[in-house]
Amino acid sequence: MPHVHEFGIIDSIEEIKDDIRYDPEKYGCITVDGDFLDDLCATDFGKKIDNLQTFAHSTDRPYNNLCYFGITLIPPNSHAYFLKIVREANDDYKSEELENLMKKIDEAIKKNKWMIHFGD
Repeated sequence: MPHVHEFGIIDSIEEIKDDIRYDPEKYGCITVDGDFLDDLCATDFGKKIDNLQTFAHSTDRPYNNLCYFGITLIPPNSHAYFLKIVREANDDYKSEELENLMKKIDEAIKKNKWMIHFGD
């Protein structure tokens, strides 16, 4: 099975606080190749993503970065920063996957919704 990261949008964070399950279709997830993301993390992107304010597996576990082997919840107040660093990475790498991720983050910003990330 390929190493992937999936990013989607949560309609209601209240609905999943106690029961988060792997369900990429439910959240309209897009996929980013895991090896590509790993390569990005070896650049300045990796240093910047270490400052992304998130939650690990539930809203009662503050975290910074993405959970590479689990579930990350990304609150709306982190989206602008996340979009900025993904956009900067895409300026260097020109990736369709990063373009899709930027669209997904922008959609979350417009809807003021939490994002979910499934690491592999």
